[in-house]
Amino acid sequence: MSEPGTPFVIRPARRSDEAALAELDRATWSTLHAVHPRPMPPYRPFFDETRPPEQHLVAEPVTGSAGGDGRIAGYIRVCAPTPLSCNRHVRQIQGLVVSPWARGQGAARALLRAAGDAARRQGATRLTLRVLGHNTAARRLYESEGYTVEGVLPGEFFLAGRYVDDVLMGRPLTG
Repeated sequence: MSEPGTPFVIRPARRSDEAALAELDRATWSTLHAVHPRPMPPYRPFFDETRPPEQHLVAEPVTGSAGGDGRIAGYIRVCAPTPLSCNRHVRQIQGLVVSPWARGQGAARALLRAAGDAARRQGATRLTLRVLGHNTAARRLYESEGYTVEGVLPGEFFLAGRYVDDVLMGRPLTG
């Protein structure tokens, strides 16, 4: 599936994407969006029993476009936030990463929209996410896609020598 107006195709992740996704994760690590420590060898697998390929969508450049050589431009992870049946109607974005060479070209927006479509197909009526308060570019993107702030956990994380808010955002998938 391709988002109109962007040079990217969004597809489900495959097990064979593991090395490329792991490298992308390591290359883009930053306290702007990550609360876990910088990955260090030995690296844990990108996919495991709690994070299978089926929970990920991948952005690739459209063949013939700049960078359309099969490189992965980015990924998004969409999954159930809990195993509870009373929470079955919600999906949560638990990771959105775009390679520096693909930023500003619509990859993140295409991945967000594809995540909403995937969540709807799974029967979800809500999509939520968490974003660090100091990540203003991500917050602007989410707001432009219909996400609203539903809560703030002030000073929830201590990153790079300062306290950072955890901002909870969500949007309905119906109507």
